[in-house]
Amino acid sequence: MIRFFLLQNRQGKTRLSKWYVPPPTNTSNNNPSSSSNGSQIPYQNASYTTTNQTEAEKVRIESEVHRLVTSRDKKYTNFIEYNNYKLIYRRYAGLFFTIAVDVADNELSYLESIHLFVELLDSYFANVCELDIVFNFNKVYSILDEYMLAGEIEETSKREILDRVKFLEKLE
Repeated sequence: MIRFFLLQNRQGKTRLSKWYVPPPTNTSNNNPSSSSNGSQIPYQNASYTTTNQTEAEKVRIESEVHRLVTSRDKKYTNFIEYNNYKLIYRRYAGLFFTIAVDVADNELSYLESIHLFVELLDSYFANVCELDIVFNFNKVYSILDEYMLAGEIEETSKREILDRVKFLEKLE
């Protein structure tokens, strides 16, 4: 199962971030529902704090993944064991495409999935570049959503995915 999908440039800017499973949060020593003086924080504030912690954890993981992927020598494989999952990445021009999956999943199938996603973007945008992704991020997310659903690969036919995306454009 896919945990998250990241698209980052060489400088570390995340251009696409899709999380299918929330990141693990460390709440054992930091309970958001009680403050230091023992009084209870209202329910809304606890939820807000938990959301902030989750977003902060996502940013931390994204920066750590970028550091691992960009500093890795080209002579090594494109697979890295990270926490309780495996990172599969591939570099195209100045962009790093990274998928985090379960440790037992097949690495080569996900490496091929990254390649198919790049081909989808290239077909849709006619020679895609980073600016296409930045200015048309909603289209990129719709292509990704047609390709992957809930952490699993939904469709592998390039023509079928692009036809669905074009059909959704007509509905807008």
